[in-house]
Amino acid sequence: MKKILIGARGSKLSLAYAQKVKNLLIQANKGLEILIDIKTISTTGDKRKDVKLSKIGGKNLFCKEIEEKLLNDEITIAVHSLKDMDSNEKEGLEIGSYIKRNDPRDVFLSSNFKKLNECDEKSVIGTSSFRRKAQAQLLNNKLIYQDIRGNIDTRISKLKNKEFDGIILAYAGLISLNLQKEIKQIFTIDEMLPSIGQGIIAVQYKKNNEDIFEILQKINHKDTEFCAIAEREMLKIIGGDCATAVGGLATIVENKIFFKCQLFSDDGTKSFFCELEGEKVEAKNIGKEVGAKLLEKAGNKFKGK
Repeated sequence: MKKILIGARGSKLSLAYAQKVKNLLIQANKGLEILIDIKTISTTGDKRKDVKLSKIGGKNLFCKEIEEKLLNDEITIAVHSLKDMDSNEKEGLEIGSYIKRNDPRDVFLSSNFKKLNECDEKSVIGTSSFRRKAQAQLLNNKLIYQDIRGNIDTRISKLKNKEFDGIILAYAGLISLNLQKEIKQIFTIDEMLPSIGQGIIAVQYKKNNEDIFEILQKINHKDTEFCAIAEREMLKIIGGDCATAVGGLATIVENKIFFKCQLFSDDGTKSFFCELEGEKVEAKNIGKEVGAKLLEKAGNKFKGK
């Protein structure tokens, strides 16, 4: 019997993602005798909730320890939220499957207000994302945007304890935890372009492990993979990380890929748009071209890493 050990963070959301991958693997490999377990791994990003991620190494701190255990053969595969992963994959590891994308949009939660632009002046809105802050400022610049750390439950708790008048989160996470009832407003893509990779679960494996790759490919969603490739390639070109205020979303209609991006200047006061379409098999090149065009438009107002 083949044994697969899934490595994931200990948060409710990460474990929900790991369970989803486990269920998909069981369903897709009914003819094979496979025993699948989940191992929780504590990451630096989970432990250090007192400081901004950008100050201690960025979002990849949610992946680092898990990737190390994968390289050391302590786990067989790793489950990540794609938006938490570095755009340059760790040497020796590869993504073996991209799970079909969940809703990529952002949402607004509040105890007192139905929409962000209906908030009282100087209301305090919690978000840890540079991108969301910059985009929200365009929608309502009379509010105070403050950093908020912690998992989804912690952030909702802070909202209910009146530490914040509102918070902005990813829709996909709330769907996965059945917390849609907390949502007051779903932002349109035009209002708030999501984070690169938002709504996508990535399953990572040790390079050259062909048996595991074959198993993971059975649950790979090809169109989601094309979208992820375009988005992450753009991020590589601009030298983006968790401190970069950039949003982007690739979508596919039949064999065409449509990619829309928004990059903010380093001070967050100016934004630059780029849209491109082409054949989905050209996803990587489209991502590169969009990244190059964004850099050209931003000029010296964006320096990247």
